Amino acid sequence: MESTQRVRKRRRYPKLPTWLLLTMLGGFVVAGLATAYLTFVVVRDVVADWRGAPEVPELAVAAPPEVVAETVVPDLGERGDEPLQGKDRPKSKDWDGSSRVNLLVMGLDYRDWEEDGGAPRTDTMILLSLDPESRTAGMLSIPRDLWVEIPGFDPAKINMAYRLGEVYNVDGGGPALAMQVVKKLLGMDIDYYAQIDFTAFENFIDEIGGVEVDVPEEINIDPLGDNNNKVLQPGRQVLPGRLALAYARARNTAGSDFDRAERQQQVIMGIRARLMDEDRLPELIKNAPMLYDLLSDGIHTNLTLLQAIRLAWIAQQVPAENIHQGVIGMDQVTQTYSFDGQDILVPDAKAIRDLIDEIFSTSEAIVPAATQTNPLELMGAEDARVEVLNGTLVPGLASTTASYLTENGVQIVDPGNAEDLYPKTTLIDYTGNPHTIEYLTDLLTITPENIYHRYDVSNQYDIVVLLGEDWATTNLLP
Repeated sequence: MESTQRVRKRRRYPKLPTWLLLTMLGGFVVAGLATAYLTFVVVRDVVADWRGAPEVPELAVAAPPEVVAETVVPDLGERGDEPLQGKDRPKSKDWDGSSRVNLLVMGLDYRDWEEDGGAPRTDTMILLSLDPESRTAGMLSIPRDLWVEIPGFDPAKINMAYRLGEVYNVDGGGPALAMQVVKKLLGMDIDYYAQIDFTAFENFIDEIGGVEVDVPEEINIDPLGDNNNKVLQPGRQVLPGRLALAYARARNTAGSDFDRAERQQQVIMGIRARLMDEDRLPELIKNAPMLYDLLSDGIHTNLTLLQAIRLAWIAQQVPAENIHQGVIGMDQVTQTYSFDGQDILVPDAKAIRDLIDEIFSTSEAIVPAATQTNPLELMGAEDARVEVLNGTLVPGLASTTASYLTENGVQIVDPGNAEDLYPKTTLIDYTGNPHTIEYLTDLLTITPENIYHRYDVSNQYDIVVLLGEDWATTNLLP
């Protein structure tokens, strides 16, 4: 969650009616800090002296999204089509109000700002997905040490994508490159992004009276600033902004980043519960002008004003039991080291896809977005150069296998002979290509214990296939 010294000119809008504020506050059901917040904070004064605004009719949870949008969204004119961001950021996409929306929420690493380390890395990445048709939502946390392919750059931790996009002036900047990387990793289109800073996070939680969380065990947290560590005891308690942020960012537990991701989602759901409390809504509405002044510079997104309002209205109709949560954790990664000695997490493509299906599925009759991507397309996006070497005594096995793989879409370089004999076919991944590895594993029937990750971007090839006796005796090649 970004801390920035940029000074932006504050826009002034007329005051919103009470019913629309209620709608936008309810939108925190999906993200707490993504949907309604984007709307509530920035649109406080959108509609000029909206006197005599019609009462919002009561709508059933299953009301068609297009009906909802037409009923509650005013005509905002040109301002309604304006993305809530600066120039040279990702362009906004059209949205019909009923299709699934995938939103990447990013917080930037405060340490990079403190140390004047230039463009920051991402401290937090959470993918939020809302399906208006089924009134379901999903929330997936992505660990920052995940080792991924970054288009145009060497493989790196996923938290570097934003920084590289900013430093090298990639089209759309850091947000655009981060969105590309997450799309490639998950096989899901990323429609929008939201970037949130630390100060906005803290201020907002203070203004809603804190957030209630159930701390599972004693934890040492470090609020922003020097020498102010605090120990939270187990149990249900209300945390002010600075402690809620520190709790969400703490890494000093056994599960490290994985525990941290769960705490972040816990805080988001706590914000949702706070805002759905009818006793608190009048106070929030009363404080809307102050909230706007405090927070309006803390959000950047390629959602337009109109899209944010529509999204918020639908989001507040999603019941808590329809919000599915998940973390890319130990069951979806392998802990290892990069070629330069960094602690990294290598993604397991199949396990991640299974997790995506679980979180973002709406019903057995609806195919989740993640499964609609062709495995061949995912592999092609990695553009991995594959070397095939014959590790057996069967003449020409590398050539015939290379032809077979080429026919199936694999990018093969000149085949050859291995220096040693191999009883089992082995894969060595040098640059992090989970989709290509999975594709080759299926084609060549390779077991997981014969797949190795030796990260070395200086290697001539991305993946080396060492054909073994098992392939020589079982393949059906001519």
